[in-house]
Amino acid sequence: MKQTANVIGATGLVGKQLVHLLLQNDQFEKVRIFVRRNTEMQHPKLTQEVVDFSNEKTWGEKLTGDILFSALGTTLKQAGSKEKEYEVDFTYNLNFARKAKENGIENYVLVSSVGANPRSRIFYTRMKGELDKAVANLNFKKLAILRPSSLTGERREKRWMENISIPVARLVTRFVFKKYRPIEDRTVAQAMINAAINSHTEKTIWEADEIFKLANTIPFN
Repeated sequence: MKQTANVIGATGLVGKQLVHLLLQNDQFEKVRIFVRRNTEMQHPKLTQEVVDFSNEKTWGEKLTGDILFSALGTTLKQAGSKEKEYEVDFTYNLNFARKAKENGIENYVLVSSVGANPRSRIFYTRMKGELDKAVANLNFKKLAILRPSSLTGERREKRWMENISIPVARLVTRFVFKKYRPIEDRTVAQAMINAAINSHTEKTIWEADEIFKLANTIPFN
């Protein structure tokens, strides 16, 4: 049976790749994206909902279907403060997950981060860990949390620090700390889809090195 997918974070690095792959996948008859402003994406299977993420009245009733994919996230620089970053990365994500569960969606796939731990002393990894724990407590029938390392791909904004650090990370992780090797946006996106449509019901969390294997898994038809 063909499915309806919902996506938040559809304009981000992984989200754009995810939407592209979903639209190409015959197992999905409809792809609904929730965005803050109109995008240029057009496709017969695509529905675009322009919403206010902080106001559930603008999106709550529209969140229906079979699966919720979340690649929603921001950076401290983009958000402007830790409080705003927490609102986007934690609060918005959790609110959508809760509403999806309430609306009968029982399949949820979340992009988290390597090192996510609710007891971490580092703000970012603690925030991600808190979200992982919170969505796990919602008891979806099928839940996949992916924890990728550094993401690579074509970003709209140039990050000069990543231009330096990622090539170094690629070299170092070829020999040691392989778990932390950089991963392409498209690889994560494909892994998200495979996690949703494959029968990995016994596994919830996919750590950084496991995502490469998940992306190469042959999907069930």
